[in-house]
Amino acid sequence: MTDETQDVAVAETGKSRAIAFNFGDAEGVLDRRELLTYIECWHNGRYYDPPVPLKALARIFRVSPHHSSAIYVKRNLLMRNFVPSPQLNRNDFGRFALDYLTMGNGYLEAVPNMRGQTMALKHSLALNTRRGLKDGQYFFLNGFGQEHEFAPGSVFQLAEHDVNQEIYGLPEYLAAMQSGFLNEAATLFRRRYYLNGSHAGYVFYLSEASMNDQDVDAIRESLRKSKGVGNFRNLFINAPHGKKDGVQIIPVGEAAAKDEFLGIKNTTRDDILAAHRVPPQLLGVVPTNSGGFGDVGKAADVFYPNEIEPIQMRMLEINDWAGFEAVKFNPYQPVSAPAN
Repeated sequence: MTDETQDVAVAETGKSRAIAFNFGDAEGVLDRRELLTYIECWHNGRYYDPPVPLKALARIFRVSPHHSSAIYVKRNLLMRNFVPSPQLNRNDFGRFALDYLTMGNGYLEAVPNMRGQTMALKHSLALNTRRGLKDGQYFFLNGFGQEHEFAPGSVFQLAEHDVNQEIYGLPEYLAAMQSGFLNEAATLFRRRYYLNGSHAGYVFYLSEASMNDQDVDAIRESLRKSKGVGNFRNLFINAPHGKKDGVQIIPVGEAAAKDEFLGIKNTTRDDILAAHRVPPQLLGVVPTNSGGFGDVGKAADVFYPNEIEPIQMRMLEINDWAGFEAVKFNPYQPVSAPAN
């Protein structure tokens, strides 16, 4: 029976009605479904729009400490063995790498000298860089209605491959973002739970006839002062000749015992780390089991050749585009001691 049918039935009988309601579906940071569902890259006649809003990717960069830390770990390992060249310095390479890992796109602009040769490769912020409809055409959005068009063929784009389109790249961690939003929601709920002061909500039901208005006002003031600093204080009520159920505390929810906060945090953390494929010991995660996570050196030695070196190979595409060796990496030195 719908709510409208219930209202009509109550109006016909003339009786008082009980109202029932339910809460809406869970909503994440980005709400609705625009993060993962899209059809194609639209364009405005000059440049294409990304399939996923880049501002959304910038916002969820800090949705959980494990997500941003995993990206920083990969960026730092890339920076560790990067060899600067006369055209590409550490600063621009670090920005380029962070954009590629976060947005799925990294851009470098070739700045020419007086003779038309590439003098430097400068990082272009992926958040504001757009690909034009023509081959080799790129734009930089300075603001609403303001665009700067790069010189044709002067911008290099490194895109993480997407199976739905070939205009822009998408980061590989998107499948774990629902877990990231749940992790954030659990943290925010816990913060509000503690900032509330009185923590678990309750209904203070007072039906004791022996208490007058002054007693009720005194109890109300004591409850009001129990929030914030100095909370969890006990409340003493003396009602001579009072009834057993004259004063009742009816809990609304036992959030402290039933919200499974630690279970949610650990499960969502594992989902995020699985998407990034970063060993937890490299992120400083404290193990909760007695055996721990194993040797951190061995984990790094497995992680680097399987995850970082493929990214380095993709970044060597810069040299193919530029026509000279702008990017170079030193060989990785194993951390763990060799077995005897």
